[in-house]
Formats: sequence, structure tokens, C-alpha cells
Amino acid sequence: MDEPALDVVVVGHGAAGLAAALAAAEAGGRKARVLLIERAPQAMRGGNTRWSPSYMRLEAPDRLAPRFIEDMLETSGGRSDPAYIRRLAAEAAPALAWLQGHGITFDRPPNYFLTAAAPRIQPVGAGAAIVEALARAAEAAGVTFAYDTDARSIELAADGTVAAVHASTSGGAVRRIAAHALVLACGGFECDPIAMREHLGAGAESIRPITAGTAYNTGGGIRMALAAGARTAGDWNGMHVEPVDPRSERPEPVVLTYPYGIVVDRHGRRFFDEGGGRVDETWETLARTIHFEAPGRIAYAIFDASLEDIPDYGRAVCTDREPLRAATITGLAAALEIDAGGLARTVAAYNAAAPADAGRFEATRTDGLATNGLTPPKSNWARRIERAPFSAYPLVCAICYTFGGIATDAEARVLGANGIIPGLFAAGEITGQFYGKAPGGTSVLRALVFGRIAGKRAFDRRING
Repeated sequence: MDEPALDVVVVGHGAAGLAAALAAAEAGGRKARVLLIERAPQAMRGGNTRWSPSYMRLEAPDRLAPRFIEDMLETSGGRSDPAYIRRLAAEAAPALAWLQGHGITFDRPPNYFLTAAAPRIQPVGAGAAIVEALARAAEAAGVTFAYDTDARSIELAADGTVAAVHASTSGGAVRRIAAHALVLACGGFECDPIAMREHLGAGAESIRPITAGTAYNTGGGIRMALAAGARTAGDWNGMHVEPVDPRSERPEPVVLTYPYGIVVDRHGRRFFDEGGGRVDETWETLARTIHFEAPGRIAYAIFDASLEDIPDYGRAVCTDREPLRAATITGLAAALEIDAGGLARTVAAYNAAAPADAGRFEATRTDGLATNGLTPPKSNWARRIERAPFSAYPLVCAICYTFGGIATDAEARVLGANGIIPGLFAAGEITGQFYGKAPGGTSVLRALVFGRIAGKRAFDRRING
């Protein structure tokens, strides 16, 4: 005999899934029957959120950054759904007030971008604090958790509404879990090698995950939704990637001081305009270029001693490994095991093209201090590399999340060929709303906002149909 249908089943334990489960439980009170299933073990719960710095594009918890809507639409080239962006803007402050009610506090610490960017706030304790606070609140509200549980497929009733989700636990038999509503919040496809290669090109399947939690995002929720009739949305050729130190095992070991030096390949050749814009405008391009164009998929950020003259430069370096250092450029090349002659020629050509007077150098904004007659140019921060000791970090590309996903509306309802799929909701990275490049400070924010919307709307279906 089948078990009675649950009110809401949520798939995924990151910010979006936790927000959905808690919002559903709060909407239904103690009588609500809400289940959250997560394919990771309990010790690894939290998805990408757990390891994320979780910067949010606000000036304060109750105040958006200037031009929030305009900047997000411009970043996507006008391809993101304006209604979705407007809803995100309208619900951001209420969502953060809700978080504050569950014990999350916010601060506005300096982030790891030295160059000026849109204002950011951050939860004290970063993403891990969000995961722990919402999980604790969800447990207290009566949400049931099932770890090591892999959602496999969605069952629709004859009228096209959600009837159940089929899932297996630790490789066991597939179980049918009847539900009045289902919320998918289980990430993108960044660790599905087949989909990565298909949509992002040969070699994409080998891009390093940015955190341990990223490895669980293998696109299962997207495949389930598409099989149930969902439409695709978002930029399926897009992803958020970052340049990281491959020697480090810590989450997100980014090295973002590269605008103040040069970046070379293993032959010692430059291939990128290190000063082409603010770091948040160039880091994705650099990481992607390293992976798809640099020999061996690795590059090296080269600096002289003037890097240490930049106040607080260390906050832009999140690796736990020391740079390689040497008294000469030739010695640095030897330490890096790259072409010493090539690096020496590159540094000489760069120094000849850089301004003799670096007095206009200003680390925190695009200062216009550019090379002359160099290919590729360096458009800002072009100080000569001449003061020993010299230092370097190796850089590889690491992926945070993919942009392609399933179509949803501003109520977090999943859209099919003929409109809304009744009872099916989605939030977070699984939804396709980003195009071109990631709008900084919005990934965890949109997960929370639309997770909360999805959970409440999912429970409302139980009451109102």
C-alpha cells in the first residue's frame, strides 16, 4: 500500500533547497509534511553554499546595491527574464530579514576584489553559517532529511501534475515518494563530464571543481525536469569559473592579484590583457582562456616586489600556499619549471612597453597606466617588473557553476512547452537565468530568494490546489 503523499519534497541541501524546505514548513506549521533529500552524505551537506563566501549585491541587508536591476540585465546582454530580476530585487531584503530572524547576521567586510566593484555584504560565517542556521531551523520546524539519497525521476499524473519523485538511497532499490509538490534545488551540471563536453567544448569535462560540494552537482535534477517536459533556459555555453592555485586543496583558492603583474604560459609568453578591467570583469575570461588555450591548461602570475606596496593585497590571495620566489627572473622560471629564455624575453618586452613613470598607478581603480605597442596590451596597472625578489603563483581554471538550466518564472514555477508544470518548482543554480558572465553577488542571493518563494508556493498548492 502506497504511503500518503507528502506535502512538499525538496531535492538539494544548498541555500535554495534549505530555504525552500524551511519556507514550506513555516507555511504549513506543525502539520506540514516536508522531506528534503540530498545525494551527499550528511557530513558533506550544503552543496556549493557551504564553501561559498556568499557575497551579496547589497549595501546593507535592507538596501540593494545601486543599479541592481540594470546591472544584472546588462550583464546578461538583456537575455535574462526582467520579471525574474525584478522579483529578485523586490524580495532580496525580505529574504535577508527572514535569515536574520533565524540567527544570521551580516557584515560588510572588504571582499577579495581590490578594484572597486558594486557594494557587497556577507553573512558572518559565510555560506557555512547559512547552511547550519537554515538546517537547524528546518529540523526544528519538522522537516525530515534523507541523506545519501539520489533523486532519479519525476512521476506525473495523467493530468500532467507532479505525483511523485523516484529516488534511491546508497545505491539501493528505487523508492517512489508521493508528493503534492516537488522543488528542485540540486545545482547545475558542472560535474557531469558528458554534459560539460557537449555544451562547453572538448576539455571542459576536466575543469577542476571549485569546492568539494561542487562535485555533487552532476545535472540529475536538470535531466529529471527535462524528461518531465521542462523547457531549457540560460546560457548552456556559459559557466562561472575562477583562476585558482592548483597546489591548494582549500575551497576557492583564488589568486586575484594578477592585474598587478603579468600572466604567462609555460613557454613564458603573455596571452591576456591582465589590466583589461576590474578583476570581477576579467577573472572569468582569464580562467577560461587558461583552460582552453594555454598549453597544459596552466598559467603563472608573475610579480616583482612592488606587489607588497599595495595595501591589503593579501586579501586578494586565498590560497594557503606561498608563492614561488627568486632573486632573478631566470631563477623564478627555474622554480616554476617553465621556459627561462621565453620568460626573460617577455619581461624585457613588457618593461620596454610599460611607462617609465608609474606615478599614476592606483591599485583600487582602473588607472589608465597602459603599455605602448605591446601585444596583447596591458590596459591598466602597467608597472614594470624590475624589483627583486620576484614571485609567482601557478593558476588553473576552476568551475563554480554552469549557467544552462531549466526555465522558471518569477514564482519559481517550472515552465514546460505549454506553460507551468503544476506542482513542479525550482530554485538556485538549476534554473537558467544567467547569460554571458555571472553577475557578482547574486548566486546565493537568488538561491535564497527563489528557494523561499518555491517552498511557500509549493505548500500553497497543498491548500489551494
